[in-house]
Formats: sequence, C-alpha cells, structure tokens
Amino acid sequence: MSTLPLPEGDWIRGITVRQPWATCILVGKSPENRPRPWSWRGWMLLHTSQQTDRAALRLPPVARTIRGRELPTGAVIGVARLTGCHQDPDSAPPCGPWSEPGRWHLELADVQELPLPIPARGHLGPWKPTEDLVDQVLQQLPALRP
Repeated sequence: MSTLPLPEGDWIRGITVRQPWATCILVGKSPENRPRPWSWRGWMLLHTSQQTDRAALRLPPVARTIRGRELPTGAVIGVARLTGCHQDPDSAPPCGPWSEPGRWHLELADVQELPLPIPARGHLGPWKPTEDLVDQVLQQLPALRP
C-alpha cells in the first residue's frame, strides 16, 4: 500500500448511472451517453442510482453483458478515468456500438471494479465525493492515484 499522500484539490469525481448501464461500463461498455457535455477530466467513482432501467434489461446486448452479474443499486461499484467527451457529427457513423445519436459521449478508460460495493449517495452530473468515501474506495483499490 502506498504511503504517498494524495494531492490536494479536485482529482476525483463521482458519476451516477442507472443499472444495468453501470454494470455494463464495468464489463466494457463505452462510451457512456449523457445529455450534456462534461468539461471535467480525471478519475471518477462509478456510482449506481437507486433506480434500475427495467426496459434496458430486455435489450439483447445488455442482457448478454450483465448475464450472471449482480446489479447493486445506491452504491459505488468501481472507478474509471474520464478522458474525453464528444458528440458524433451528424453524418458520421456512431463512435461505438453503445453510442446513442445526438448524445454526448463520455470516453472512459482504466475501468476497475470494486471487490465490494460501497453504499453511498450520488447526484446528477459530476459530483465531488466525501473524503470518507474516497478512503473507502482506496481501501479496496490502494494503487489508485491521480
């Protein structure tokens, strides 16, 4: 475990995503679709909302991706690094199989699943986690650093 102190300031944020989409991100879904662009870049806690998108459970790509996996809600289930945000040009093909036309696409990298979900509250848009929540995440992923 690293003994180096974490830097001061804003090195990590949270993103709240409904299930089963959050679990799909853990398994490789990219990009994450959003209605507005995000200017912030860096590490993000992947938090699941209290609500599940029931209709999404019936979509074949989603069903294949989450098969056999638990879908915890109201918890941090992993981390990812937000590396960019873009929107596909109108005449261009989609940037990936999960991209939705007309939406902003969050480009996520270095996705890591937590061994145990951490119950937590999230918010709309990028949110700043408490120091205690970050400490709990670092107990499970001690090598995570900005």
